[in-house]
Amino acid sequence: MINNKVLVLDFGGQYSQLIARRVREFNIYSLIKSYKTSIKEIKEINPVAIILSGGPKSVKNENAPKVDPAIFELKIPILGICYGMQLMASSMPGGKVKKAKQGEYGKAKLKIKNKLGLLKDIDNDTQVWMSHGDQVESMPDGFYNIAHTNVTEVAVMADIKKKLYGVQFHPEVLHTLKGKEILHNFLFVESKAKADWTMVDYISEEVLNIKKQVKNKKVICGLSGGVDSSVASALVYKAIKEQLTCIFVDHGLLRKGEAKEVRRTFSEEFNIPLIYVDGKKRFLENLKGVVDPEEKRKIIGREFIRVFEEEAKKVENAEYLVQGTIYSDVIESGNEHAATIKSHHNVGGLPEDMDFKLIEPLRMLFKDEVRKIGEVLGLPDNIVWRQPFPGPGLAIRIIGDIDEKKLSILKEADAILREEIRNAGLYRDIWQSFAVLPDLKSVGVMGDDRTYGYPIIIRAVRSDDAMTADWVHLPYDLLENISNRIVNEVKEINRVVYDITSKPPATIEWE
Repeated sequence: MINNKVLVLDFGGQYSQLIARRVREFNIYSLIKSYKTSIKEIKEINPVAIILSGGPKSVKNENAPKVDPAIFELKIPILGICYGMQLMASSMPGGKVKKAKQGEYGKAKLKIKNKLGLLKDIDNDTQVWMSHGDQVESMPDGFYNIAHTNVTEVAVMADIKKKLYGVQFHPEVLHTLKGKEILHNFLFVESKAKADWTMVDYISEEVLNIKKQVKNKKVICGLSGGVDSSVASALVYKAIKEQLTCIFVDHGLLRKGEAKEVRRTFSEEFNIPLIYVDGKKRFLENLKGVVDPEEKRKIIGREFIRVFEEEAKKVENAEYLVQGTIYSDVIESGNEHAATIKSHHNVGGLPEDMDFKLIEPLRMLFKDEVRKIGEVLGLPDNIVWRQPFPGPGLAIRIIGDIDEKKLSILKEADAILREEIRNAGLYRDIWQSFAVLPDLKSVGVMGDDRTYGYPIIIRAVRSDDAMTADWVHLPYDLLENISNRIVNEVKEINRVVYDITSKPPATIEWE
């Protein structure tokens, strides 16, 4: 049982999941709940601290998300971030929020008046990251203004006695240079939290939860061979052993050689019960002529579940389906206050008439945490450190309609790219590196002949959690090798381009 918890109340902010991740980096268990969570449930959770996230709304709007003001009387340390600070101010006697004459976005210098509480040992003029159009006009009774910026009069407010704090900036993002230290002060100095949560604890807790949920029923696991589904299947197998049957559906949209590797790893090396389904023809027929990426996701998600339902008839008492959904999947699929960026195969593609109950043991974990779970469970490095691969596979890396010829072209180009990245010793340093086949052709020259072939787009990004990403400055000689090999070895390709866009404004995938 986890007793040392930090509760993050989510107001739809884009960084809510990052706040929880930063807390976990201190080996403190964090969980995210809706701002609608009742006082009764908060007391049952019994957190050592509460963090109020940012959010896209203005507290001055009539329909703005609120909390029960009684939360500030629970005698639990609370940190309000951005919207959370403004909500704290507007919810307590004496506090007032106004629309700022000048919004503040991006980098700012924090002018510290008093190094109390959160700001203990924080240097004056440290850089913070701002993103707000409202500001605190007057602080609630009992609060002190302990820092400001050139634009924002109240950048940090504190009721030291009640251990209530508000920061107008975002300490959870890397652009706030001392953000980690500020969070450390809140968690360890003000909240007396203990760094007593590890991946071993998480595994133990999930094993108990899975056993309690499943009882004596049978479980189907949708195994893709990627990090998430592999770790999920290994974790469930640890809990229920032979009650688990993994189903590996080869939809024909995997990377070159991947299907054979998955079958060898799980059937031969780990002896986990595995049913192999060759669904290449079925999926391609359903995807014929489909160009919209969201429709591709829906079709693939639907067909996956249909296959599971068909195979489940062969497994007596199969009532549960394991999915490798992780937290970034859930966040990017949207909630009532956060916009949908794209639906995920593991989230938005499920049909309403699905016959299985879901088990998602990784749903609240980020990718780096999933890898740690895999290492603890003893999975091999080639699985644990495999770069993320989308559930819909190459279907969303082929722009436009899909056919076997385009798949073959992309598989070959992608294999060359990944081989060269590995040869350069950069594979683990890169979050994702892959090729994209666009729906266009361009003129080229090979020998004395004019060609009219496809270009290949290559993409390589660095990221911590897929919520943001920076493009990788690959060495020119490596780019040259990749380009030369692809053009010379994949005859349909006559041009290679490199995507140098970060996320945001782009997404990592092209579709």
